[in-house]
Amino acid sequence: MTTSSRSFQKFSLIPDRLLVGLLVITLALGVGFRLFELDRKVYWHDEVYTTMRAAGWTRGEIDQELFQNRQFTVGQLQKFQQPKPGSTVADTVQSLAVEDPQHPPFYFLMSRVWMQLFGSSLTASRSLPALLSLLSLPLIAVLAWELFNSHLAALLAAALLALSPFDVLFAQTARQYGLLTTTVIASSWLLLRALRLQTWSSWGLYTLACTLGFYTHPFFGLTLAGQVAYVLLMLWGNLKRWQQVTLRPLLAVGAALLLYAPWLVVLIGNRQRMMATTDWARITVDVLYLVKLWILSFTALFLDLDFGFTNVWTYYLRLPIVAVIAVALYAVCRQTKRSTWLFILTSIVVPFALLVLPDLLMGGKRSAVSRYLLSCFPGVQLAVAYLLSTKLLSAKLFSTKPGGEQWLWRGVLALLLSASVASCTVSALADTWWSKDLSYSNAEVARILNARPNPLIVSDIGDDFTTTGDLISLSYRLRPELRLLLLSRSPDFSLVKGETDVIVFRPSDVVRKAVQQQGWTLKLIYSPGRLWQLELNPTKNVGFV
Repeated sequence: MTTSSRSFQKFSLIPDRLLVGLLVITLALGVGFRLFELDRKVYWHDEVYTTMRAAGWTRGEIDQELFQNRQFTVGQLQKFQQPKPGSTVADTVQSLAVEDPQHPPFYFLMSRVWMQLFGSSLTASRSLPALLSLLSLPLIAVLAWELFNSHLAALLAAALLALSPFDVLFAQTARQYGLLTTTVIASSWLLLRALRLQTWSSWGLYTLACTLGFYTHPFFGLTLAGQVAYVLLMLWGNLKRWQQVTLRPLLAVGAALLLYAPWLVVLIGNRQRMMATTDWARITVDVLYLVKLWILSFTALFLDLDFGFTNVWTYYLRLPIVAVIAVALYAVCRQTKRSTWLFILTSIVVPFALLVLPDLLMGGKRSAVSRYLLSCFPGVQLAVAYLLSTKLLSAKLFSTKPGGEQWLWRGVLALLLSASVASCTVSALADTWWSKDLSYSNAEVARILNARPNPLIVSDIGDDFTTTGDLISLSYRLRPELRLLLLSRSPDFSLVKGETDVIVFRPSDVVRKAVQQQGWTLKLIYSPGRLWQLELNPTKNVGFV
């Protein structure tokens, strides 16, 4: 909309090729990182639930089968990561509707079909989101072209998204977030296209994108709110244009909401279940905690290395990235048309505000969850792409006699690309990462257990109802012949008689009290993983508690 078509003509032929070559290499690296060793990282709790839902299981029936004072082998847990015998797509939808209504079925149904075609190995499960994330690369390029009318900005936007540590990380996660990024970008491009063309077919495509976005994740509503705000602000004060333009966008949004209504009914009907499974997001935290997570989240688009959450150098390291983002937003607001800068700002500020304000006014940490901010991120990447495209063009990046400004913007480009490559490389070689959340320590737990010749691993349903998912998560990394004793709410400890190496994983208060009543002790082995050694008292009777 603003930079006209001055993109490549301002360079000589050879520098053009150098710049294009650099960005093409960046794109290739981004694709490679997305597909590199998909089975390396911990298959964390939420990914387990993705496969479980897609396979048609409910957690209730799994818990009912497992936690009955019985022994299993680790390999037997993999049963619940395979399609449930006799199940259909209806079972997948029912599993979500009953136990996870905040997750619409679109991605899970895709995952089920994928599982039936390619199996449910880690590589197979994660290849689907990785491939879906690749669709976002050409989409952000055409969105950048729609906004800036610049080939260079389009190529830079695709390159920054391709090599974004955050996007690469979630592209390798068997959840719907890679698909959500794709629908966010697609709907944004189709909105601008529909506003320009004003045809029923273009608005129909926008409606389709919004519908798919809603059926991917309810937080697509944050993106739609930003888009509605953009259209309203663009028409503000122009009554004639309001009358000409409003009908079709209104019908498009209304149609998308109408098509989403069936799942909205499910969501409202099971709102108590939804509130119970997401109550962790309403835990009150202090403002400094939120600010730290905001900094980490937005800078993770370019840098995802740190020295620990409480180490001040983690934040000093990211200050240059914060500065680049701030300068980029300033440049967009100062140098582009109202229709362009307003779109960028509403796509970032509106979703962010809708998460931040409830946290500040009512308490909670919704805005501290990086994946919840996903609607904001393409706008940031587009702004940085615009800044770099204008500065590199005006500074003639590959000039043989660069001045101070040329060196500055060469350095900025090198900083961003180097930070992204370094972050993606370190992450690619790691067994776990911050995104694994409550399963972060499972890789080390598995190493400890695999190093023991014949342990009996004891666990129960737990106090926070996350143990089921993490036991299945561990089953991907433990030796399949290792034994599990899964206790009921009335634990029978006669089953540990004669065992010489009993390890307890995440014991509930019920199990702890039962251990005390037996006169035994729990010795901590690994605190982050809540792994304990059960030390038996040979003089005490072993029986039912």
